Amino acid sequence: MSNLAITDAIAPSTAAKPFLTRLGAGFVNRLVIIVPYVWLLFFFLIPFVIVFKISLSQTAIAMPPYTPVLDFRDGISGFFAGFRNLNFDNYVWLTQDALYFKAYITSVVIAAISTVLTLLVGYPIAYGMARAPATIRPTLLMLVILPFWTSFLIRVYAWIGILKPEGLLNQLLLSLHIINQPLVILNTYTAIFIGIVYSYLPFMVLPLYSSLEKMDYSLIEAAKDLGCPPTSAFWKITFPLSLPGVIAGCLLVFIPAVGEFVIPDLLGGSSTLMIGKTLWNEFFANRDWPVSSAVAVILLLLLTVPIMLFQQAQAKAQEQGK
Repeated sequence: MSNLAITDAIAPSTAAKPFLTRLGAGFVNRLVIIVPYVWLLFFFLIPFVIVFKISLSQTAIAMPPYTPVLDFRDGISGFFAGFRNLNFDNYVWLTQDALYFKAYITSVVIAAISTVLTLLVGYPIAYGMARAPATIRPTLLMLVILPFWTSFLIRVYAWIGILKPEGLLNQLLLSLHIINQPLVILNTYTAIFIGIVYSYLPFMVLPLYSSLEKMDYSLIEAAKDLGCPPTSAFWKITFPLSLPGVIAGCLLVFIPAVGEFVIPDLLGGSSTLMIGKTLWNEFFANRDWPVSSAVAVILLLLLTVPIMLFQQAQAKAQEQGK
């Protein structure tokens, strides 16, 4: 076979390579986009639909303890016929009982205060980490993540030993003659704030550190050269540039803190009224799954809708800025 024939035989395969490369790259790009949506479908949307379906049902002494309204066992016609029997009595019940309203309000207030406290504690830590020498930043980052190597439940139980009247904190304060009698910290809202700030502090520090580390600190030096005081330079340059990390950290702390159950139950005592404990009691103590599902749906909407509105407002502000 001549060299010209060999070249003609190879040319099509060579020309096909860019096409195959583009096809493979396109598939990978689509896969990267599809995987998160599939994840949200199976672990968020489908469970939400199931919980919403239970919230429209009626309580029953059975297993499970509710009477399904929409059921495919009766066929498609029976499923659509069930729409005529749908009612929102469980949601109406939540508006008539002040207990649930107080639980929602208390949860939002505690989560908001805890988020502010976590920001006040976490911002100096993240700022110090970002300004530290590059050689020790990985060590500092590991120290922030280190508590996650221990069980969350064990860490909360450890705070019981620290905060109880005969615990380590009171023993230390008594030995230093700072107090004359043990402080009552456990089973109070103060203990809840301490537990939430301690448990969720890494979720605040990590986004803040990510934003502060990328900041161009030559802007601070330029502001000092122009006579700007350090405090003014911080509020005019550093803090505005770190706002993405502040927003991300606040959301990562506030959202789980609203529905927190373990910390209020162990550190706050039985008198603490938060929606997480109310949800637990409805599910497992009262076994009222429809009402507890309605509580969960409203809690999810309470957290999701403001975030979606905030994202839309932020997207519009970015478009106007362009």
